[in-house]
Amino acid sequence: MASGSESGAATGRVFGPRGTKILLPVCCAAIAVLAVAVGVLAARPGGSPGARGAGTPAVTASPTPTGPPSVTDIYQRVGPSVVVVRTGGGSLGSGVVAANDGTVLTANHVIADGGPISLTFSDGTTSTATVASADPGTDIATLTPATLPQPVVPATLGGRVEVGGEVVAVGNPLGLTYSVSSGVISGVGRTATTDTGRLSNLIQFDASVNAGSSGGPLLDADGLVVGIVVSIADPGSDDAFAGIGFAVPIGSALGGGGDGTGGGRGPQI
Repeated sequence: MASGSESGAATGRVFGPRGTKILLPVCCAAIAVLAVAVGVLAARPGGSPGARGAGTPAVTASPTPTGPPSVTDIYQRVGPSVVVVRTGGGSLGSGVVAANDGTVLTANHVIADGGPISLTFSDGTTSTATVASADPGTDIATLTPATLPQPVVPATLGGRVEVGGEVVAVGNPLGLTYSVSSGVISGVGRTATTDTGRLSNLIQFDASVNAGSSGGPLLDADGLVVGIVVSIADPGSDDAFAGIGFAVPIGSALGGGGDGTGGGRGPQI
């Protein structure tokens, strides 16, 4: 997601009727006395079981079938893990808390200008950060915050990557912080030549992302982080989303590497 110094991706840029009441005339006091006596008998513990009335059977509700989480569920789960990343050079991007120690994964090009880095967590906590690692070859960097929110809420990494699988992207496109979009994986094993180099083994997806989304998490239908958003296809060379985004698979982002097939040109965002 390019913002500030960020750029783009592939071939383009980085929900019975009521009974009748019968009134019987009271003919004599004896009937009334008898009725009272029967009522008292029925109320006694030793009275006729029938007079005490039958118990109401317990009704056990059938369990509600549980399906995959909704986009709303996924957003609520991962929201506390998403970070706004800014640099002194003017770059704006996204990041995701990836470990209990607060380590933040982001796109390397977001912080590549070398300026001071500031983070804003979902609870409003702000912090400076230092670069723990940077790999232009995968366009992934890890950041160490100086101050952490309490509690730290890391995202869960790893999940299913298959063409047609549903995905959710969360990030800060165009400075609209904590935005969510959804779509499907439209390809895997893609390569793209970006402003800073050639990226391989990318996930292609159609959830909407724009400048500022780079570094944000791409999640599967179970809410697990399967990739880090890095680029868009921009055939019009105007940094506008054309329906194709790219993410580095989480395995590669964590150092797993991998090669891809297919290709294109686009800017990082």
